[in-house]
Amino acid sequence: MPSPLELASLILADDGTPISPAYGDVYHSAAGGHAQAKHVFMAGNGLPERWQGASRFTILETGFGLGINFLSTWLAWRNDPDRCAEVHFISLEKHPFMADDLARAHRALPEFAALSDELIHRWPSRESLRPGEQRIALSEGRVILHLVFGDAVELLPVVDAEVDAFYLDGFSPAKNPGLWSPELCRSLHRLAAPSATLATWSVAGAVRRALADAGFLVEKRPGFADKRQMLVGRSSNPGATRS
Repeated sequence: MPSPLELASLILADDGTPISPAYGDVYHSAAGGHAQAKHVFMAGNGLPERWQGASRFTILETGFGLGINFLSTWLAWRNDPDRCAEVHFISLEKHPFMADDLARAHRALPEFAALSDELIHRWPSRESLRPGEQRIALSEGRVILHLVFGDAVELLPVVDAEVDAFYLDGFSPAKNPGLWSPELCRSLHRLAAPSATLATWSVAGAVRRALADAGFLVEKRPGFADKRQMLVGRSSNPGATRS
């Protein structure tokens, strides 16, 4: 039987940036979570252009955190007249927040107010925050959030999806190495669609090697705020199909 989840608690640094005492790291850049999501994860994966005209587009994120990447993606999708018919957003999280903490954090981002209200209304209760997958349908069922609670290394091998874009957003590899391990990167590549892409703020050598060894072609791009560089990648076998 899976161990009960250890829930996160919202703690803010002096500058208002949310931090995790357990990992000694921040949940997003002090320069702004929404701006970071747009620069690193969306632009790094060629979004919104790549989903335009598609019937379905699937994103997988390592580390839901406060949900800023998800809200940024959902907002961009909602505002795009050429958006795909459906977005499926799979997000893995070992230490989820309760709804009250998410709502408090989202107050600093008024552009997400309506979306945050809809998400918080459907967020699992404390009693329902348990290991495994929980599915939340939003925007009249056209945006599907698949929350996978628990250890990503253990859970990814049983995830069944064909992923178009990966958001790699765990805590620092030095603080949380398991979320950047060769084993995890191989599990990600197993889920990659033929034209899959990835983006992350980390350019650590161990991360680049793990992704390359798993089958991704990676390269550095200009980073966000005080990060001089970031990493993007794509599946190295675009003609393959997932077994």
